[in-house]
Amino acid sequence: MRRGRVRLLLLLLPLLLLAGCTGGGDPAPDGREPESSRWQPEPGLAWQWQLSGKLDPSVDVPVYDIDGFDHPASAVADLHRRGRKVICYLSTGAWEEFRPDAGEFPESVLGRSNGWKGERWLDIRRTDLLEPLMGRRMDLCRDKGFDAVEPDNMDGYRNRTGFPLTAAHQLRYNRLIARLAHDRGLAVGLKNDLGQIPELVRDFDFAVNEQCAQYDECAKLTPFVRAGKAVFHVEYELPTNRFCAESRRLKLSSMLKKYDLGVWREPCA
Repeated sequence: MRRGRVRLLLLLLPLLLLAGCTGGGDPAPDGREPESSRWQPEPGLAWQWQLSGKLDPSVDVPVYDIDGFDHPASAVADLHRRGRKVICYLSTGAWEEFRPDAGEFPESVLGRSNGWKGERWLDIRRTDLLEPLMGRRMDLCRDKGFDAVEPDNMDGYRNRTGFPLTAAHQLRYNRLIARLAHDRGLAVGLKNDLGQIPELVRDFDFAVNEQCAQYDECAKLTPFVRAGKAVFHVEYELPTNRFCAESRRLKLSSMLKKYDLGVWREPCA
């Protein structure tokens, strides 16, 4: 009886292997896109980060990070035709009065200013209110054809937000944002929040960092690089000869930008 079962298994084995090879792109049972279908940016990719001014699509880099609200699907499609992957910038931890959905945020979730005109921290504890709002923002990125999301203001617990936020609240919220992106087939980056990288590196597909060299913090980003995930990094105040050598050693994707995040860039060679 055992010999018969073994023989049957051997006869079926080629069919089982074929099914495994052809079924890799099917959705998971919970309806999410399989992880392998998402863009997985690797360490060392050059990038352009432009959040102001007329979009210049001609910079010869494989990755662009642009504002999700400000640009139409046609701009994303044009970058794709040029061979670029495109990241959708969104603010997920702060309210912005100039966004078209600003009126949908209840006053109860709006805290202190985050230092930028017209922006206020969000009460990230109120996931019952924020999840549907952020889900619609992720829909915007997906529907315009973006490959990934850069969610900003993801470290409110370390700031004076007007709310008693804890590290546990931030972990819960950041994982929610990652799940909302992944549910839509989008890669997602962890913005700053260096102190929680060990807990969150498995939840995010890449990292975006500002000024880790200026504050001698770049080594804290190495868990992403060790996991084969890109770290997109900018400095604003240090000249490139002060941080590029270390960036190359750590395999960061680094460049110098101006605070307005316009077209100008000076990448690490």
